[in-house]
Amino acid sequence: MDNCIFCKIIKGEIPCYKVYEDELFFAFLDINPLNLGHTLLIPKSHYQWVDDVPSYDLYWQTAKKLTKSIQLATNCLIVAKLVYGLGVDHAHIHLIPKFENDDHIGGIQPNNKKQINPAEMALIAKKISDFVSQI
Repeated sequence: MDNCIFCKIIKGEIPCYKVYEDELFFAFLDINPLNLGHTLLIPKSHYQWVDDVPSYDLYWQTAKKLTKSIQLATNCLIVAKLVYGLGVDHAHIHLIPKFENDDHIGGIQPNNKKQINPAEMALIAKKISDFVSQI
């Protein structure tokens, strides 16, 4: 899709903090993170909805592998998995680390975005990427 921001990220037309890539999927840090390590996992082919992804099981297995990597890289309590289906018309799974005493009381609060400097974003992306290559 020519106007899809995620397709442009996959093609390298828009920079990102990439944490994972294989023949089917691509993962990168969200530029409006809800916590440090907030990652988006997308299929490399354009599908509007997560349920449309043909390799649905493999998609969620990849999410599980990234979850473990995010936990190791951030030392978080848990990684929430959210599928909004809104915002960008390209299937995506949010992988959001949850920390003790963060400001996501009672679950993930989508308006509690964090300002994380580029150096920190690059560092956590590298840590996640390094762990995912070991799993």
